[in-house]
Amino acid sequence: MDQDAYRKTYERINERACLFEKCLFAGHAGCSRSERFNLAEREGIHCDSDSAQAQCAELLVLLRHHSRFALKTQDGNGVLNHAQALRIQVGGLRGLDQVVEQRREPVRFVPDVHALVCRARARFGTLERLPFNRIIQQIAAFKGRRG
Repeated sequence: MDQDAYRKTYERINERACLFEKCLFAGHAGCSRSERFNLAEREGIHCDSDSAQAQCAELLVLLRHHSRFALKTQDGNGVLNHAQALRIQVGGLRGLDQVVEQRREPVRFVPDVHALVCRARARFGTLERLPFNRIIQQIAAFKGRRG
């Protein structure tokens, strides 16, 4: 299957894609709202809830906006490469977990993205009120795999 056909089919059957898919695939997090599926010998992750996906979308927009300096990007809307997207997802969740759970050190694995985002919203009222200066430290610290 060529890449364009695969991408179109993937988007058609996965209308509500997991927005933290890179992080989940890399083994840095899990999510109670995620469902894995296979397509043409590849795996995808689907979100089973419109409201959960909307919360994740809101969080990612905020993380991306606040991490522009850490990622050395000027445009908050441009396309991110895989490493940058993974840094936002993994570092953002680790930082979020650290502030929500009041940990001294970040966790290596976030067991449930949806539950964490719900706890963050309950603790801070809205995601806009998160202490992004502390969360962004984990985005800046995450380096991923070394080549």
